[in-house]
Amino acid sequence: MSAQQFSEERLMKVLLAPQISEKATYVAEKNEQVIFRVATNATKPEVKAAVEMMFKVAVASVQIANVKGKVKRTGRFVGRRNNWKKAYVCLVSGQQINFAESEQG
Repeated sequence: MSAQQFSEERLMKVLLAPQISEKATYVAEKNEQVIFRVATNATKPEVKAAVEMMFKVAVASVQIANVKGKVKRTGRFVGRRNNWKKAYVCLVSGQQINFAESEQG
């Protein structure tokens, strides 16, 4: 599937932010993957097309995980954070995403 199937406006809304954590850094170094926080209704083909369009890299595969929101409490009130979705984007070997350069361009 190619980026032409999806509107550019939709692809701009699919990726929300890169997920920066110890685990994300470890995965990036070991497996040549980048982890993104994505829209809750995003699909694998949409994520692939969005990453290829925004960062001009070739994507090998995409895995998606739904993350359940944590239950938090303040005093006697119990609340719950929103559920969210993250995507593990596997890049073709030899390619990488440099977030510092892509923000300026």
